Amino acid sequence: MGNQMKHPAGNFCWFELGTTDQNGAKEFYGKLFGWQFRDNPMSPEMVYTTFTLDGKEVGACYKLGPEMAGVPTHWMPYVATDSADAMAAKVTELGGEVLMPAFDVMTFGRMVAFKDPTGAALSVWQPNEHQGVDLVGVPGAFCWGELATSDTANAKEFYTQLFGWQTKESTMPEMAYTEWINGAQPIGGMMPLQGPPGVPPHWLLYFAVADADATVAQAQALGGQVCLPPTDIPNTGRFAVLSDPQGGTFAVIKLSFPM
Repeated sequence: MGNQMKHPAGNFCWFELGTTDQNGAKEFYGKLFGWQFRDNPMSPEMVYTTFTLDGKEVGACYKLGPEMAGVPTHWMPYVATDSADAMAAKVTELGGEVLMPAFDVMTFGRMVAFKDPTGAALSVWQPNEHQGVDLVGVPGAFCWGELATSDTANAKEFYTQLFGWQTKESTMPEMAYTEWINGAQPIGGMMPLQGPPGVPPHWLLYFAVADADATVAQAQALGGQVCLPPTDIPNTGRFAVLSDPQGGTFAVIKLSFPM
């Protein structure tokens, strides 16, 4: 149960879908990525679904409750930390907003949800019995976390101080791009916010796939939408941005190199 892989503090460690249709999400992602699932009743009102790939945990989903009315379907990434309480205090100190103060998730671990100063939501996870996902960087599993924000300078200052991330600037076609590096490991990136007016700053999860074009076609057949069609990134791979039938946005990428 989420104990096959240890995640260094500052690495992405867990990925959770809040959805308006839990059964629909299980069907969509199960067929798209080959995920199996395990339903865990948490209360009479809530069932927490763990997604697995070949018996290894890759994420989870739950149904958005009445208390979250108006919140759209979304993927939430978690970053590993040694102290959720210390992280909550630091978020406030650096100008972020704590959405959910540090609390214990039964005996699994302790978490905090927050918004950075630019408005993007993220969570941190202090593991106890549950370390996080058991797979990353292989087809059907998470491989990259990307922040799109209207204030990249402010976000860079915030996250480098919060997590101790280093940054590497690079130029992609038609835009500047910042890589997030934890220790010596590139774990994600940041780009200026683009898209239709009204789209807020957000984190986008990338899942590795064996064939980006085939995955996009399958997602469409399953009722998903294409937000950005398959596009080549020089020396990196071929990616696309999709949304599931409930509107949850995510990206897929066929990497040109092993992680």
